[in-house]
Amino acid sequence: MNIGDRVRLMSGREEGIITRILDNGIVEVAIDNDFTIPVARREVVVISSEEAKFLNKDDAPQPTARKEPAAPVLASQGIYLALVHQSEELLAATIINNTDYDVLFTCGEERDNRYRGLQNDKLNPKGTRVITHLHLKDFEKWPNLLVQFMRHRNGAPALFEPVTKRMTFKASSFYKSKKMAPVLNKEAYVFQLDQKAVALDTDKIQDQLIDAVAKNENFKLKAPEHEVDLHIEKLVDDYSDMSNSAMLKLQLAHFQDALERAMAANMHEIIFIHGTGNGILRKEIQKLLSRTPGIRFFEDARKEKFGYGATLVKLK
Repeated sequence: MNIGDRVRLMSGREEGIITRILDNGIVEVAIDNDFTIPVARREVVVISSEEAKFLNKDDAPQPTARKEPAAPVLASQGIYLALVHQSEELLAATIINNTDYDVLFTCGEERDNRYRGLQNDKLNPKGTRVITHLHLKDFEKWPNLLVQFMRHRNGAPALFEPVTKRMTFKASSFYKSKKMAPVLNKEAYVFQLDQKAVALDTDKIQDQLIDAVAKNENFKLKAPEHEVDLHIEKLVDDYSDMSNSAMLKLQLAHFQDALERAMAANMHEIIFIHGTGNGILRKEIQKLLSRTPGIRFFEDARKEKFGYGATLVKLK
């Protein structure tokens, strides 16, 4: 017994649809799309589709109703999510494949950034599938619905990209989406999941890859100078408004960039001029060097030229 099942009350002839399963063995049943009542599960019985057909067959003939003109149905092909009334409050969230392709899909719901899978299957052309049920009274608590799908046809000459669609429902747009759903030919809240299908041009993709490779081959890495001066006045024109931490961050960024370019250019050594000062920049640089792979060793550069204000780095 599940939400959406059509049931009959054992104490009478009333029929309805289960809209909610409550605690203590109680279910909520919508009677003739009119009102809902709580009923003990033991007091209802599920009506099978075969039984419903049999009962309808045996019913006394009803006077022929005047045939009303059908409401317009969405003409454009596509893949849709339709929320169809099962009762006044209960909606069946239904995937509709209104295309000539098979659609491979998976869907789930997302609450508080946590995902829970619901269903996955293949929908034949013009096929539909109910994926979950939602209650209008809980509209503000509805989860996001995530649908991933891909069109497919055996022998098709085109490859289509997979699509991921996240549906977040807002009252301002939800109630404006009511229209006749394709394939189902029922009034529903309808949302298109796909845009116009675009076949992948494999030749164009290959050309783009070739261009990208060519650009990479033409790229020339600029090796740093053998001696890199990290004094702040060499890096910026005006540092009067910079804090000590901002200056240190900038100096270390230049150091890291020069070191990486030196290693990529297969340089054998590089000298970083950091000055003596309070020794913080020198200490931070040597700390980073001790953690960097590809360094043979580092030491104070020639004292006769730099004093203790530079570090020589030998690269592998």
